[in-house]
Amino acid sequence: MPLSDLATADFTPEPLDFFSGGGEMGALMRAYDWESHPLGAAEHWPQSLKANIRLMLNSRFPMFIWWTKGLYMFHNDAYLPALGKKHPQALGASAREMWAEIWEQIGGITTDILENGSQFYAENLLLFLERKGFAEETYWTFSYSPAFNDAGEVEGIFCACSEETSFVFSQRRLKTLKDISDALAQVQTLEQLGSTACAVLEENAMDLPYSLLYLSNSSGSEAVLAGKSGELADNLVPDKIPLRAGEAAWPLAQVQQTRKSLVVDLPGDAAAGAAQRAAILPILRPGQDLVVGFFIAGLSDKQEYNEAIRSFHDLLTGQIGTSINSVLARQEILKRQEYLKDIFQQAPVGITMLRGSDYIVDIANPGVCEIWRVKQEDVLGKPILQVIPEAGEQGFKDLLDGVMATGIPYVAKEQPLVLERKGIQEIVYLNFVYHPLRDEQGFITGVIAVAIDISEQVKARQEIEFINRELLATNADLDNFVYSASHDLKAPIFNIEGLVNELQAHLPREVSSSAEVQQLTTHIHTSIDRFKRVVTDLTQVARIQREGSEDASTIQLETLISEVWRDFKPVVAETGATLETHLAPGAAIIRFSAKNLRSVVYNLVSNALKYKAPDRSPRIAISAAATTEHFILAVKDNGLGVNPEDVKKMFSLFKRLHDHVEGSGIGLYIVKKIVENAGGKIEVESNPGKGTTVRIYFKK
Repeated sequence: MPLSDLATADFTPEPLDFFSGGGEMGALMRAYDWESHPLGAAEHWPQSLKANIRLMLNSRFPMFIWWTKGLYMFHNDAYLPALGKKHPQALGASAREMWAEIWEQIGGITTDILENGSQFYAENLLLFLERKGFAEETYWTFSYSPAFNDAGEVEGIFCACSEETSFVFSQRRLKTLKDISDALAQVQTLEQLGSTACAVLEENAMDLPYSLLYLSNSSGSEAVLAGKSGELADNLVPDKIPLRAGEAAWPLAQVQQTRKSLVVDLPGDAAAGAAQRAAILPILRPGQDLVVGFFIAGLSDKQEYNEAIRSFHDLLTGQIGTSINSVLARQEILKRQEYLKDIFQQAPVGITMLRGSDYIVDIANPGVCEIWRVKQEDVLGKPILQVIPEAGEQGFKDLLDGVMATGIPYVAKEQPLVLERKGIQEIVYLNFVYHPLRDEQGFITGVIAVAIDISEQVKARQEIEFINRELLATNADLDNFVYSASHDLKAPIFNIEGLVNELQAHLPREVSSSAEVQQLTTHIHTSIDRFKRVVTDLTQVARIQREGSEDASTIQLETLISEVWRDFKPVVAETGATLETHLAPGAAIIRFSAKNLRSVVYNLVSNALKYKAPDRSPRIAISAAATTEHFILAVKDNGLGVNPEDVKKMFSLFKRLHDHVEGSGIGLYIVKKIVENAGGKIEVESNPGKGTTVRIYFKK
């Protein structure tokens, strides 16, 4: 345009410029014949509607507007997935007609908004939408707000929404996977496995309207029903299905041959409700190309059969297969043990008779010679420690001395013995009994030992334990182990302590007062005390892992830090340690579990003192700050520090990066669990020789 024409140019906006941009929907709105629509020509629409449409079209967040009491529909490109097959006819259509399938749920809400100007918000609301040719299970988070005309009157509804279907499905399916993992970790037999698995699956009827679990018999000729959930016609739940015949209720033979999943249609009204299709998946033993069973999963026709549901089925099947493998392996071990028991009843066990304080071998049968890996003629008449000197270094002589001194038999289970023959070390595991051998007057003259080599069972069990550890590691079952260990070890510790005290009380004065005995008993009590501390730590770990949450209280941080510092008074006096605190305004008070926050501060201060640098006194600085989202607690020291690549290892259970001082490797793990359970996070900065800074972010 020439400059001379600018003064007379008409800059009146185009009448439909509020449809500009907006991608596909903007183009459709510009091309729509609005003059024949009940709303009339678009240029005459209220400015408020035009402004809202312009805003909506240029947003990447799903939005729509329903205008007038006719609830005529406008929406942007981001909302198109919600419409599915209702697009493009939804534009300008009445929401009452377009969403007739859910109008019973939302009709009253829209009426309330139009008549009263109310607002409505829903989170993860279940709606069955017919957007793909069937009533689809969907979940939505959305807000309905009144839309106003130019006079300020409610003329329509504005909605911003987000589909949460994938998220809800994922969370629901993850819970099922976790629940079935936890449940199957406890089963002992295949019968328990089938019923337990299906009992868990029955709790997720939305994803699994019904399910069947069939296990192959030993010959692979038929599949036997092991578990069932949901409702199915009786003819589809036979107790046994042949795998080598023609007609069958389910085509399991085909799945067995192909080792691939298969989707089938059910006849008539075979399934309750509307689940007329099912997926049949083969169950394979991990690491083997062997079908050990079949998992039949009903397919809800409220959902698409897509990659997500297929992955869910695969994970379920894999979990069941792993559990079957564990049960079968455990049963195999039990069979081996029973077999060994029969052998022991029919054949001599390892028996030896040791005479005098030098433990001269008077009798050694072939069984015990095999355990010792020696020939019978090389053993008789010789001191046992001359025959297997390595046994003395492993505490066996102390056990024999104890039986000789007290007359109390010693029973050992799975006692390891490392033998060295021709420069090669071999470990054997023994069940044995040391029993005092008495003469006619009742005096102890030696020890008779009965031993069984159980190396095969132990190693086989260790293999099973490895399998179980892999299973438990995948599904986070460490809390059960810690809980059991922390409780079950208490009684044996106290029993040992009581036995030691009882032994001291029965020892002759001249024996108990000897330097050697006093030193030995001191070492025993020291070991018992250390064992108690470890169990105490384990108990705390179990508490932290099993606690879901507890009521928070208001905590004065300065007071808590002072109390913790007083606990270390002897260490502070010995090392010359100093403490500085810097609490920012608004960070001196925190709402948290008092005992858990104290445990966090205690463990961090303990580590700072414990791992001090040898050439300087410990200097510890504790600071606190607050943001809109977090309360940040930082503990800085000038200690040994660690390599940056080892920082992640610091919080592992039983992991110690410096082993020159005592410790169980549990403290920082407890800190991590407390913080994670509360929704927080941990950051660490550390350099060798310069010290460490640990920042704890507590979620407000």
